[in-house]
Amino acid sequence: MYGEVISTETLTPHLMRVVLGGDGLAGFAAPDHADAYVNCFFLPAGAPYGVPFEDAEVRELPREQRPFPRRITVRTWDDARRELTLDIAVHGEEGYAGRWAVAARPGDRLQMRGPAGGYRPHADADAYLFVGDESALPAIAACTEAVPAGRPVRVVAEVHDAGEEIGLDCPGELQVTWVHRAGAADPDRLLADAVAALPRAEGVVSAFVHGEAAATRAVRRVLLAGRLVDPDLLSCSPYWRTGHDDEQWRAVKGAWVRAVAAETIPVS
Repeated sequence: MYGEVISTETLTPHLMRVVLGGDGLAGFAAPDHADAYVNCFFLPAGAPYGVPFEDAEVRELPREQRPFPRRITVRTWDDARRELTLDIAVHGEEGYAGRWAVAARPGDRLQMRGPAGGYRPHADADAYLFVGDESALPAIAACTEAVPAGRPVRVVAEVHDAGEEIGLDCPGELQVTWVHRAGAADPDRLLADAVAALPRAEGVVSAFVHGEAAATRAVRRVLLAGRLVDPDLLSCSPYWRTGHDDEQWRAVKGAWVRAVAAETIPVS
């Protein structure tokens, strides 16, 4: 399955929107999850093939010629127009996905599989908490749109500065706390400290915490130690880790996730 670029838009200095369409999306199914993603395959420079390609054929190529898989959040899927919108984090020359998004032009093609996902705001929760950095903003934006009308929703989002903030739509009672990383002495604690400072929500809370590995781990500890969220209602996952490129993080992510899940957190 593949999409053809219809348009691109710079949302912030570190977030690009790419809209895909075309006959290659004929088999795309509407996602069930708010954090739905597609596995996208970005071609290396000078690849001796184009999109669409056969998986079995490219697996026979030298590793440096194979496509690089990356999970990209589905921002929206318009079933009537058969258009897929992806919001892609951009970090200069780092990361295959961001570089592709910046350079993308109408007619360019992107191969993918999916969608898949794991979280949707629990319909019977009394309140919602969505936490993350720029990499999680597309999923957070989808989550805020998927809550039941009228219920309290808190978003705590970490960005570099005010120029990275985006608008969020929500049928609930939305309150957003923007946390700016520029000049911070301890970036790993920014989100955790901001979450700890929130007033305690009443009733059952459904929470989504995604982003940088150390930061999400710190937020998880705050939520579980304070009994602010039931573990069964907490979706917490690291998208990336400071000091690791995409390939390095993919190699150690499984062990990191298992270590975090096995933590014993003292309850206050």
